[in-house]
Amino acid sequence: MIESVIMGILAGFIASKLTSGEGKGLLVNLFLGLIGGAVGGWLFGLLGIQSTGGLLGNLVCAVVGASVVLWIYNKLK
Repeated sequence: MIESVIMGILAGFIASKLTSGEGKGLLVNLFLGLIGGAVGGWLFGLLGIQSTGGLLGNLVCAVVGASVVLWIYNKLK
């Protein structure tokens, strides 16, 4: 459980740095990372990509998903 929270914070932070160049804050990064993990898993599944790379594979998947969520958010904003 704690591993998932830390992974979510890290994924959200990396995604926010990649898309806007700045962090969004601890809670927003956590939310982005957790939602991004679900979105990334769904997108990777649609593309037939399996995220079996352990922690690093899951982090990449969550960062991709969080980046997509941030991109959509910024377009709607």
